[in-house]
Amino acid sequence: MRKRKAGCLFILLMSLAACCTAPVLMMAAAGQSQGQGQVDAAAAGIPERMLAAYLTGAAQVTTYSPDCKGMRWQVLAGIARVESEHAAGHQVADNGDITPPITGPRLDGSGVGGNTTAIPDTDGGAWDGDSAYERAVGPFQFLPETFRAYGRDANGDGVISPHNADDEALAAAIYLCGNGRDLTDREQLRAAIHTYNLSWAYVDDVVSGIDRYDALGPASSTPTGSAGTVIQAALAQIGIPYSWGGGGPEGPSTGICCSPRGQDGGTVVGFDCSGLTQYAYAKAGINLPRTAAEQAGAGKRIPAAAGYEALQPGDLIFYGYDPTSNSTIHHVGIYLGDGKMINAPRPGRSVSIDPVTSMPDYAGGARLL
Repeated sequence: MRKRKAGCLFILLMSLAACCTAPVLMMAAAGQSQGQGQVDAAAAGIPERMLAAYLTGAAQVTTYSPDCKGMRWQVLAGIARVESEHAAGHQVADNGDITPPITGPRLDGSGVGGNTTAIPDTDGGAWDGDSAYERAVGPFQFLPETFRAYGRDANGDGVISPHNADDEALAAAIYLCGNGRDLTDREQLRAAIHTYNLSWAYVDDVVSGIDRYDALGPASSTPTGSAGTVIQAALAQIGIPYSWGGGGPEGPSTGICCSPRGQDGGTVVGFDCSGLTQYAYAKAGINLPRTAAEQAGAGKRIPAAAGYEALQPGDLIFYGYDPTSNSTIHHVGIYLGDGKMINAPRPGRSVSIDPVTSMPDYAGGARLL
């Protein structure tokens, strides 16, 4: 049996710190910019985990609607703001599960919620808790029958649920994209939103929110080509547990014992930080070395002195004690744009989207694409 290298560090650093175990810091205050185009959740008025779901949905949609153009997190946020105020009053777990479940009024034709046409139950009450009539479900308020048609497993947990933020955001993205709309075209965007709710007042309300979110930063579309392949592969792992020494080019796996904080990766199927980047880049045909410190030597190095604004979506992003010495690097993620990265943070967390400022010791990046 081949022995795995431990975590994301060289052995000489094992006694000092662990890959992905740096403490998570509070996000930058609303409006504070660390780089061009960065938008944080506080500035947008969106819970961090919901913003992660919107980014996930926008990034994955071209897998299911390859001709769609212009899908971005702002569009999904515009819908969810009106439908559920970004799941306000509900808890969103690391894997995207929402508790308690969000369900709308009973659609029995009584006029409650503006409904005057009875819609009989289609899911046996499995999603909406009502075996007689339908209720809209989740933060995007899909009817169960509609979610059944468009729902996908966005976080890779093997379950498709309207009560998971990632699954619902991807379903909304697929629905709005239709057979390949160009959502950068204002009229096509409005037409897509009108199919969601046949009210032009509703369309105006959603679009006003999208415009506000767009004003916070560039409304860039999902990367295409190899960068898009890497990002989508990583995003599909959201919710997969952190495992010390776990994961690699073939996907999540058990790791080794033990992290400096005591996690026995041998009991957890998942990824550590460099295992995740190995997996995502393998999907684009690029073989990365196993540790974060080794990965810093791959591709074109982007110095920390150049700042976050030098990064492009798909770049590796590093954290280390000495930004000029690759051997001190202890964490690696994949840059998403808008000041966000996807990474396997540390034991006890899952693969997630975090602000690039969530860890200290920024040590630059590497461009392989």
